[in-house]
Amino acid sequence: MDHFQIIQGVMHAEQVPLPVIAEAVGTPVYVYSTATLRRHARVFREGLAGVPRKHIAYAIKANPNLAVLRVLADEGYGADVVSAGEMRRALAAGMKAGDIVFSGVGKTREELAAALDAGIGQINLELEEEGHVLAEIAASKGMTAHAVLRVNPDVDAGTHAKISTGRKENKFGVPISEARSMFDALAGLPGLSLEGVAIHIGSQLADLAPLEAAYRRIGALVEELRAAGHAITRVDLGGGLGVPYRAGDVLPSPADYGAMVARVTADWDVELMFEPGRVIAGNAGVLMTRVIWVKPGVLNPYVIVDAAMNDLARPALYDAWHDFAAVRPTGETMMANIAGPVCETGDTFAMNREIDAVRSGDLAVFRTAGAYGATMASTYNSRGLVPEVLVDGDRYAVVADRIEPATILAAERVPEWLAR
Repeated sequence: MDHFQIIQGVMHAEQVPLPVIAEAVGTPVYVYSTATLRRHARVFREGLAGVPRKHIAYAIKANPNLAVLRVLADEGYGADVVSAGEMRRALAAGMKAGDIVFSGVGKTREELAAALDAGIGQINLELEEEGHVLAEIAASKGMTAHAVLRVNPDVDAGTHAKISTGRKENKFGVPISEARSMFDALAGLPGLSLEGVAIHIGSQLADLAPLEAAYRRIGALVEELRAAGHAITRVDLGGGLGVPYRAGDVLPSPADYGAMVARVTADWDVELMFEPGRVIAGNAGVLMTRVIWVKPGVLNPYVIVDAAMNDLARPALYDAWHDFAAVRPTGETMMANIAGPVCETGDTFAMNREIDAVRSGDLAVFRTAGAYGATMASTYNSRGLVPEVLVDGDRYAVVADRIEPATILAAERVPEWLAR
């Protein structure tokens, strides 16, 4: 459920008509609903009611906007970060350092040191060498790093290949067959407290079966490690729950997921860590755009909008679906292709799709754009970066300014030998 509804013929974000935001801020613009963020955060937590010891760390990569993070911090969420920049955002939003998990396959020595200095609660190790480096840095500071070892269980998540992370050929984690030997090598190092294992097999999962298979493999590993004398106190189960992008999509609910987790992990006797991202933020946002032209085509007209692949990359990257809806629907529909103004054939959001009938100047939205939207934006074709707006009831605020091409150009320099 989200809070973008048609009220008296006009789409609203909660109680704010979207045309009001378009008039004040311009288009394209991302619009987020506070009520949806809070609801999803609470529903996910409630879904885990059967898990006695748990910690939830929102995956900041899904939507790192500072205001979004503040809403989730108020809901008691920690953060899953994959860079020093994301770590600083989490701290700036009021998330406690001890509630932050630092993941990522390419953490630099500087980032590991920064995480230690900040007091980050858990560092997810991706290879044995990283564990040795982390231990050395921590020992040199007279500190102890709290860490877990990320394991690759070789389970196909059944999602898009570019967001699958748990197969043996993926770059993430260590092979589960080598986890025991790495634990043996790292567990006794000065400066390192190796407390458990982590797993994350992919994103936008539509089926719980791959997750259950992966969790059962991790459960067997926990038993093996304990039998070898290692104390295992926490297991990081990652995230990846999918969200409905198309009307009518049915996906596992947080309650379904929580029931599976409670059943599979009942005898593990550990604190379980969770890293939801898309399932919290996805349906909490839309990308509002304005129709520039309706261009006649050979088979169907092209609806050319002012949003482009640099603003919302998922369709170009993954052939991803986003529902397209008129802000003032008339009840009429049309068959059309939807495309942006970027000079790439890939700048196409939909082909041969039945949509609300629109014409030049109309406002429309790409739905379910609250995750992996603005955070993946670029300035391709020297386009600016889209602003972000947060709605709360009948009020709204710009929470990220539009960055104009002139501002981006001003950050570049011509060397003196090319100056005229």
